[in-house]
Amino acid sequence: LGEGVDIVIRPPDAALETMPEVVRQMHTASGLLDELAGGTTLADAEEQVLAYVREHVKEPGKAPLCGNSVGTDRGFLARDMRDLESYLHYRIVDVSSVKELARRWFPRAYFNSPDKNGNHRALADIRDSITELRYYREAVFVPQPGPDSERAKEIAARLVTPVTP
Repeated sequence: LGEGVDIVIRPPDAALETMPEVVRQMHTASGLLDELAGGTTLADAEEQVLAYVREHVKEPGKAPLCGNSVGTDRGFLARDMRDLESYLHYRIVDVSSVKELARRWFPRAYFNSPDKNGNHRALADIRDSITELRYYREAVFVPQPGPDSERAKEIAARLVTPVTP
């Protein structure tokens, strides 16, 4: 994994004026609101992030979008950063889905997961998601190297329900 990019995008004044109070408090606490005046444009941010992604993924349509509850992020990218979105694979890795499964199947692991420190800043939140996924990999998933082929075939055969006409 690379270091990532940390970019602040300056939103339109109208967006700042209509920001819900809870969002304003969150971004004030994180320091983001103080940085907005020096932020960049959407187009420049897209260029910077796309350059970073291209360093790691050479072919469009191959980079996975990963993080917690990234469906909204994907919609934003599809609407406002189409060139960047075209570099993403259609599949996503949503850590919150893993978390929900752990909550139901392995509650002790879920309730002892690491605390988040991202403070709702994009790069820090991504780092939290990576830490969280590493935690669930070690605490919930089968140990590496995983089952051998025979064991995997046995599990699959046991779980497949025959199709009845």
